[in-house]
Amino acid sequence: MDSSLLAALSSLLLLGLALYLARLALLGKRRRSYPPVAGVMLQQLLNWGRLSEYMTELSRRYGTFRMLTPTCNHVYTVDPANVEYILRTNFANYGKGAMTHDALEDLLGDGIFNVDGAKWRHQRKVASFEFTTRALRDYSSGVFRDMAAELAGIVAAAAAAGERVDMENLFMRSTLDSIFTVGFGVNLGSLSGSNQEGAAFARAFDDASEQSLYRFLDPLWKAKRLLNVSSEAAMRRWVRTIDDFVYAVIDKKIEQMGRDEHEFAKKGDILSRFLVEREKDPGCFDNKYLRDIILNFVIAGRDTTAGTLSWFLYVLCRDQRIQDKIAREVREATTGDHQDAGCVQEFTACLTEDAIGSMHYLHAALTETLRLYPAVPTDVKCCFSDDTLPDGHAVRRGDMVNYQPYAMGRMKFLWGDDAEEFRPERWLDDDGVFVPESPYKFTAFQAGPRICLGKEFAYRQMKIFAAVLVYLFRFETWEHDSRVGHRPMLTLKMDGPLYVRASPRRSTGN
Repeated sequence: MDSSLLAALSSLLLLGLALYLARLALLGKRRRSYPPVAGVMLQQLLNWGRLSEYMTELSRRYGTFRMLTPTCNHVYTVDPANVEYILRTNFANYGKGAMTHDALEDLLGDGIFNVDGAKWRHQRKVASFEFTTRALRDYSSGVFRDMAAELAGIVAAAAAAGERVDMENLFMRSTLDSIFTVGFGVNLGSLSGSNQEGAAFARAFDDASEQSLYRFLDPLWKAKRLLNVSSEAAMRRWVRTIDDFVYAVIDKKIEQMGRDEHEFAKKGDILSRFLVEREKDPGCFDNKYLRDIILNFVIAGRDTTAGTLSWFLYVLCRDQRIQDKIAREVREATTGDHQDAGCVQEFTACLTEDAIGSMHYLHAALTETLRLYPAVPTDVKCCFSDDTLPDGHAVRRGDMVNYQPYAMGRMKFLWGDDAEEFRPERWLDDDGVFVPESPYKFTAFQAGPRICLGKEFAYRQMKIFAAVLVYLFRFETWEHDSRVGHRPMLTLKMDGPLYVRASPRRSTGN
C-alpha cells in the first residue's frame, strides 16, 4: 500500500474517531451497552494477509466488538444467540443494505447474494424449486461422477510419472467445469486446459472477488473507480473479461433455444430453465439479470466447493489415520473392488445416493473441514433500525453487523478445549451416525430464511469427489510438513498451490 494512501486513510480515521468521540459524549450513558471498540479499519488493512486470524484473536478477547471506520461502525460477533437473532428472529431488520450492494455490485450485480426484498424473494423462489427437483439431482450427480473420473485420471497420470500435482488448482478447475455444466449446460474444458477463455474468466473472477472484499476496508474505492485508477482500474478490466465471457454463454444458449425450442425445454441445466421461464413471461428479467444470476451461482458452486475440498485434502495429508478411515468406509459402502485407476468409471457408478448417504465418517470429515475452514469466513448484514442483540449489546441503524464462521469454529466456549483440532469424531454419536449441530453454532451454510439452498447439492459433489480420490489414492504433501495460508477474498481460498504426492491405494483400503 503506498504512503499517500496510508496518509489519506490515517487522516480519515482520525476525523472519524474525533466525530465518534463527540457522539459518545452526547449519548452519555447509552454508550455502556454499545460493543467495545477493538480497533480501527487501518489495523484490518495492516493485517490484510492474515485478516481471519486477526479477527479470531479479537473475538477470543471480546466476543462481540466494534471496528471503527470513517463511514460506519462494524460490529462483529461469535455468539450463536446473536447469530440466530440476526439470521432468523429479527431477520427483517438485517439485510444486505446499500453499502454491501454497492461494494459487490460490479461483480455480483443484483444476484441472490447481493439483494434484499422482492428481487431476493423472486430468485429464492425460482432457485428453491430448481434445487429440490429430482431431475436436477440426478443430472448433477451424473456430472459430478464424470468430472470426478476425469480428475482421477489426471491424478493417476501424475502418480504414475512420480510428479507432484497441484490439487487446489485441479479442484478449482473441475468445480468450475461442474457448475457451468450443471448451471448453464456448457462444458468449459478448464480441467483439460482446452478452453483459454474459461481460464481467463476464472482468473478474472478470483481477482475481482479479492478486490470486492478490499472495498469494504478502502474508503477511497469509489473515488478510484470514478477516476479509473489503481486497483479499481484493474477491477474494471476484470469485470469486462467476466462480462464478455458470461454474455457469450447466454447468447449461445439463446441461439440453441431458437433452433429447437421443444428439445431445448428438455435440458436439465439451470440457465435453460430460466430462459424457458422468460419465454413464458418476456418481461420478467433481461440478460443483465441472467448474468447476475450466473455469477452468483458460480461463486456459490465453484469457489466454496473447491475451497472446501482443498482444505479437506490438506488436513487429510496431515493425518493419514483419518485418510485411511475414509478409504475403508468408502470401500465398505460400495460394491466390488475397484482400486485401479482403470476401473474408475465402474467405481463411480457405484456412488449412488444410498452409498454416499451411508458414508457418515466422510460426511463428518467434510463438515469438520467446514467448521475450521468455512467457505465464507465472515458474513455481513446491515442493521436497518436501532436494535439490541441478545447479549445486551446495542446496534444502531446503519451499523454493519458481522457474524464470523471462521472465528466461531475456533472458539473453545463453543467447541471445547480441542476447538482448533481437526476431529471428525465430534460429529458422530456412539453408533458412528452423523449428528448435526445448530446452524447458529455451525454457520458454514448460513441459517434462517437465507440458509444455503445448495447445501445438499454441495455435500453431494464433495462426497463424490472425495470418495473417488481417497478410495483410489493415498495423498501426502509434496514437501514434508508444508503449510498453506489463505487469500483474503469473499471465500476462503488457499493463497497458493497445494502440491501433493499421490500413490495408488492397495486393495486393503490402507
